[in-house]
Amino acid sequence: MSNVPTDEPERRHFQVKRALFAVCLALLAATLIALGTWQVERLAWKRDLIARVEERVHASPVPAPARSDWAKVNAVADEYRRVTVAGTLANDKETLVYASTALGPGYWVITPLMLADGTAVLVNRGFVPTDRRDPASRREGQLPGPIEITGLMRMTEPKGSLLQSNDVAADRWYSRDVAAIAQKRGLSAVAPYFIDADAAANPGGLPVGGLTVIHFPNNHLVYAITWYGLAAMVLALLVFIFRGKIGTGGRE
Repeated sequence: MSNVPTDEPERRHFQVKRALFAVCLALLAATLIALGTWQVERLAWKRDLIARVEERVHASPVPAPARSDWAKVNAVADEYRRVTVAGTLANDKETLVYASTALGPGYWVITPLMLADGTAVLVNRGFVPTDRRDPASRREGQLPGPIEITGLMRMTEPKGSLLQSNDVAADRWYSRDVAAIAQKRGLSAVAPYFIDADAAANPGGLPVGGLTVIHFPNNHLVYAITWYGLAAMVLALLVFIFRGKIGTGGRE
């Protein structure tokens, strides 16, 4: 009858614990590698997005989508396209939306452009400082006749900004919510997008157009390197465990 070493149960218990720890490390490494790979995929997507937007903003303008094409409008295919549209500004229905720009705080002037077919497109004519929010202080810029506007197509911004919600009842606006603004101003048949007017000067100098900020943060490469680096550290620890370099307590 053989004698079983008195420390054998303890040794087996330790080996089980080490195996479980190794499994957890392997799962963690797999997760980190997956996160890194996802960031690499996001990097490719972001670079493609930036390239597409750059191409659009520098392209020759095309007619804005007509009513028959409104259902097809979407951010992927249309946002930041340069478009041209002709009509008459409904200056009595303008809406002021809080804005923070390179020119300081103030408002975007959102004015319906009434088209010949009876539809309307909301146009962000540009920025006015707080002390010029009253249309009476910038009458020269309230263009009365038919005009043509060129600018960038933008998608509606429903409900409000990240920090503040639109207060429709009080007519306080923090985002360019096309549907809500159209309803507040009693408009029907309004395009589901709005247009940021370009930098063409308005009489009297206001509103100031062409202030669209086009910036897409692109930190995906840094994130990918971080996740892969952490995965490499975890895998290195896993190798040490299998080699019995750490955690053995001198038992092997």
